[in-house]
Amino acid sequence: MWFVFALITALFWGGSDLFSKMGTDPRDKYSHLRMVIMVGTVMGIHGLVMFCLHYQEFDPMSIIKYLPVAACYILSMAIGYIGLRYLELSVSSPVCNSSGAVAAILCFLFLGQTMSELQLVSVILVVLGVILLSVFDMKDENKARRFRGEVIEEKYTVSALAVSIPIIYCIIDALGTFGDSLVLDAWALMSEEEGEIAYEFTFFLCAVAAFIFLVFVKKQKFSLWEEREKGLGAICETAGQFFYIYAIADNGIMAAPLISSYCLFSVVLSRIFLKEKLTVRQYGAIALAGVGIVMMGALEGA
Repeated sequence: MWFVFALITALFWGGSDLFSKMGTDPRDKYSHLRMVIMVGTVMGIHGLVMFCLHYQEFDPMSIIKYLPVAACYILSMAIGYIGLRYLELSVSSPVCNSSGAVAAILCFLFLGQTMSELQLVSVILVVLGVILLSVFDMKDENKARRFRGEVIEEKYTVSALAVSIPIIYCIIDALGTFGDSLVLDAWALMSEEEGEIAYEFTFFLCAVAAFIFLVFVKKQKFSLWEEREKGLGAICETAGQFFYIYAIADNGIMAAPLISSYCLFSVVLSRIFLKEKLTVRQYGAIALAGVGIVMMGALEGA
């Protein structure tokens, strides 16, 4: 079932990416905190529901045991939300979307997880499709900007900020995925449900801290209605997280690259709901990754 769970996760996270971008104001330097608040709130509500359903087998110490993994995910997501303010950072997408491949390599090197030759081919196709799509997006965006006579500020293209954000995101996110495979599968320290509850309660605490900092320290206004698009992104993020943890626990080395292809679904959703046009080569990159995804599904039992 890892394939079905991973595919559902990618779909939901593609929707989260779409709504998060729609709700991000490049002029608001606290936009990433607002996103953390919304995601943490929704996850806190879902975590409470999960706790009510599984409270008998939930060990409060799971929050401590899962904290390193949760910290990796939350930190990488916050960094990703900061990056959403800088559209020019699309040049870094190939690095960000390589986190699944990095996680798969870690699972292979340190956990002894393996895949067949055909499964390896399917992973390569997915990763290649993701990287090509990101590169094409970057080139098309820069071409459009030059056509409009816009000048891309150097600090957004070649500065330490532009270079460090995607690299840091990739490394931390990959470590989180690898940590999940350790905690839930290799070491079996807790069940998937316990990991889910621990993660969502931790994210809720981060949301509370972000809210206090934003509203009471920085004296910024916060309205749930004005953050409704971020709220939709938070709902999709939480729904994806629910299926993600089962996919990683079942087959981390295969699920991680598939889940990291959620950007493909984000592009397709943008085409459907935002009427954004795609070029032939973008469709080609999506099709290439699609072949890899279909291969993964066909080889699930391999």
